[in-house]
Formats: sequence, C-alpha cells, structure tokens
Amino acid sequence: MILETPPSFSFVRAVFSHGWFDLPPFRWDSAERTLHRVLTTSRGRSLVVSIREGRASTRPEATGSLDITLHESKADARRHEAEVTRQIRHMLRLDEPFGDFHTVCRDMGEFSWVGEAKAGPLLRAPQPFEDLVKMICTTNCTWALTRVMVRGLVRHLGTPAAASKGVDEARSFPTAEAMAEAPLRFYVNDVKAGYRASYLRDLSRRVASGDLDPAGWLDPAVSTDEIRKEILSVQGAGRYVADNVLKLLGRYDGLGIDSWCRRKFGEMHHRGRPVRSDRAIERFYAPFGKWRGLALWCDLTRDWFKDGVPVSLGQGDAKY
Repeated sequence: MILETPPSFSFVRAVFSHGWFDLPPFRWDSAERTLHRVLTTSRGRSLVVSIREGRASTRPEATGSLDITLHESKADARRHEAEVTRQIRHMLRLDEPFGDFHTVCRDMGEFSWVGEAKAGPLLRAPQPFEDLVKMICTTNCTWALTRVMVRGLVRHLGTPAAASKGVDEARSFPTAEAMAEAPLRFYVNDVKAGYRASYLRDLSRRVASGDLDPAGWLDPAVSTDEIRKEILSVQGAGRYVADNVLKLLGRYDGLGIDSWCRRKFGEMHHRGRPVRSDRAIERFYAPFGKWRGLALWCDLTRDWFKDGVPVSLGQGDAKY
C-alpha cells in the first residue's frame, strides 16, 4: 500500500517527535528506517504493519509518500486495507492542518525553522486509551521504567499477531477488558507499576464498564474543557497527563509542563537558571495562542535533530 503525505509532513520527524516509537506495540528498525506496529482491527484481530518513507509525489498537494506493508495474505490484506489505512493516518496525523501551525511559527521569526523542518505531528496510538495508559506510565519515573511497564502490559495481556517475518514477539496493546480482569498483584509484580498499579487497574475497569469513554474524546464536538475534566477524573492523571494527552488529541492549549520542561526551558531561555514559576513559561509561549503547547514541545526538543536527522540515529542508537 502507498499513502501520500501532505507538504507539512516529515516521516522521521513524526516518528521521533517523542518516545512512543520506543514503546510496544511500536518498534523502530534503525537499519531499515522502518516503523513496525501491531494494530487491532474492529473484530479484535492483531495485524503487523510496517511503515517506511516512500518516494516523493508529483502532486503539489502531496509532496511525499509512505510505503505500507501489511504482513498478511493478499486476500486478508485487501480485507483490512481500509481499516489499516485509517489507523495509520490517525497515528501519524496525516489529516491535521499543521500548515496553519507552521504559518504561525513563521510569523514569530525565530520559530520559522519549525515549518522548514516540518515539525509538529506527534506520534500517537490508534486509540486514546493506549495514549492515556502510556502517559500515566511516564509520570515520576525514568524512561527505562516506562519501557518496563509498557512492555509488561503488552507481553502479558496483548493479543499475539500472526507470525510475520522480521517482527518478533508481536502483540497488540491490551484492551481495557483484558487489563480490567488482571488482579492488582499483576500490576505490582509483573508490570512493576509501583504506586501506579491501582491507577492502571481502576482506569481499565472504568473504561471496560463504560464509565469512561476515551474513544469519545476524538469527537471534535466535545469541548477541550470537558475532555480535560474527564482525564483529571482518572486517578494518577494530573495536569501534566491531561495536557499531554490533549496534545495527542490535536488540542494544544495546555503546555504539559514537567520537571524536564522546566529544566530545558531554563537552559534555553533563562540563561541556564532554574525557572521559579511556570508563569514565565506560560508567558513565553502565549503568543502562539491555541498552538502554544505544540510550540513548547517543538522548541524544547529542537536539539533532538541535526540537519533533519534524529541525533540518536546519527549516534547509531534509536532509543529515546
């Protein structure tokens, strides 16, 4: 399959926009420059897809393309093509108007590089439930521990995909129902979630019972304030989690500030000194209006790339 990409899109920028590429069911193959992902169809079947950058397009409205390989028989691939395409477009944000964001950045002068680099699209999961679970697993811990927790969830509760060449131990992200049935000790002993154990169990039970519907957050008719309120009702989900999940929903009003953001902002814009109040950060990005949360993230991660290539790849290491 071939998907054309808009002029505002860069595949490698989207993949390396943050750490999700390093968490299963995503897997980045550095040698092949390919992103693998296990997707779950509406009928519960787990499929492995591989995504890599394709050739440039001759059409002005689509400057590039992606080559998609679905590791299924030809008949099964045709059957799932529409659903797989929809999920990939969602994960890579191919239908969002980042050209508008780039225009705002050009007007800011020193941020004109954002549009030139085609920065902006943040890799996300096919469903907000997965993004929310993963975001909770990033709170108050190292990235290494985040990887341990997410890998534990996928390894023990994910559904195995059909055998596929070059993709080992391919499993889907677990459903809320599968997570809801797991006892608390599973989250403590197998997932190594620590104090987050009860948060993950209770969240999955709320979603499985229908008390909380993260999929409904994709509805543009639902207000940002309403979504934020629902996210904050989840144990373990404070402002940091809410703002960053909202960014993955295409709502960039919130900054999602954590200790790393404060330290990095101080290094870049405060003469290397610690920032005593988040208000200074809020004032700095206020001119970006509804895009301010995305502007912050692009700004603070600018040094993750050199000449358009992720620094980690240049060092021969694809880890976040």
